Amino acid sequence: MTTDRRPTARLGSLLAALAIAGGALLSGLPAHADEPSGGATAKATGEAPKVDLVLDVSGSMRAADIEGKSRISVAQQSLNEVIDALPPETDFGIRTLGANYPGDDKAQGCLDTRQLFPVGKTNKVEAKTAVATLRPTGWTPIGLALRGAAQDLGKGETTRRVVLITDGEDSCAPPDPCDVARELAAQGIHLVVDTLGLAHDDKTRQQLLCIANATGGTYTDVRTQEQLTDKVKQLVDRSVDTYTVTPTKTAGTDTCATAPVLTPGVYSDREKFSEHRVYRVPVQAGQELRASVSVSVDRAVARDYGVLLQATSTAGQELVRGTDAGSGRTDVASTGLRWSASMTSASPTASASASPSGAARTDVCLVISNSLAPQPGVAADPGLPLELTVDLAAASPAPDGPAMGLGHGWILLLVLTLAGLLTGLLFGWIARWRIAVWREN
Repeated sequence: MTTDRRPTARLGSLLAALAIAGGALLSGLPAHADEPSGGATAKATGEAPKVDLVLDVSGSMRAADIEGKSRISVAQQSLNEVIDALPPETDFGIRTLGANYPGDDKAQGCLDTRQLFPVGKTNKVEAKTAVATLRPTGWTPIGLALRGAAQDLGKGETTRRVVLITDGEDSCAPPDPCDVARELAAQGIHLVVDTLGLAHDDKTRQQLLCIANATGGTYTDVRTQEQLTDKVKQLVDRSVDTYTVTPTKTAGTDTCATAPVLTPGVYSDREKFSEHRVYRVPVQAGQELRASVSVSVDRAVARDYGVLLQATSTAGQELVRGTDAGSGRTDVASTGLRWSASMTSASPTASASASPSGAARTDVCLVISNSLAPQPGVAADPGLPLELTVDLAAASPAPDGPAMGLGHGWILLLVLTLAGLLTGLLFGWIARWRIAVWREN
């Protein structure tokens, strides 16, 4: 059988022509520009992130009800894993409560809190050896231990974290631990207390929620050793991620007209369940607004919820949005958005004005909403902690790049027409070749 190879050669030539034509056409399109290097850059203060872990070693920690193991042994094993995984830059310490006084004098037992390992660079062998010596002993002076932890961490410009692990409510008040937490928050020393409960009664849960809420921390109901280990590691890592910037407290409103005006930075606020909070950001011509929000789910909530961040005009027209959804298995919901004037056409509802320098300015309203609902018996006040990051950078040329050009102009039509023509020719040549071969056979 003799086969004519000319159609095959023609096929190869046609494919090459298609590649060259497509490359020539696309080479005329604007290329993606590199991402601008602007952004909210945290300025390190020179301070290391600081974490003080407060461990309950009271007599009730003997109970063996976590996967068949005692509460203290679960806590010790988790702490060993946490210490092994400590970031090298973190200053870490351990304070105990109820670990040293074995007697029946409550007045004496309620003074029983001390540093087990000082806050600083961690010698892991020494820290783990100290944890191994702990035996459940006395009372539960949580309020006094929180005051001691604040002294352990000292003062400074960076956020400090206290991680409290306990299996019961304070048995020594006064001082009431909720009052102590509010007292520490009012001092403005950038102290966040995260609480982890090893017992599951309502009184303990409510007290630990109160402590966390007062300082912007989180509460976790611990059921397994793995959960305890993972949560403490997460909190330690969070201190590394956020210690370089202390958020500025602000208070969003329900309308853009009365909303606080924000400049680039990191802000903290509290939002009630199913609430909308509004902030205003002036955006100059040639700038791009970048914003992100994280809402801490610091108490028991109904499953299936969402967080929405919208950028709108002052008249309420939506410009862009970002969303995040949760199922109750995470303790933070986060989302973000980007917007510049070049991303949308001029609108009669946009609020544009001139800045003192004469440049055109648009006031953009940032609206934070949530669809969370508390589980029965969970306090709605104070609101959920949120952290909002705002940045203004040089407007990105990305909206005018290939993706937008192909989707909105005549270039797309030209590319599709040429591709269709060449594809038709290709299939025509293939069909003729197959018929020629069939006739020869």
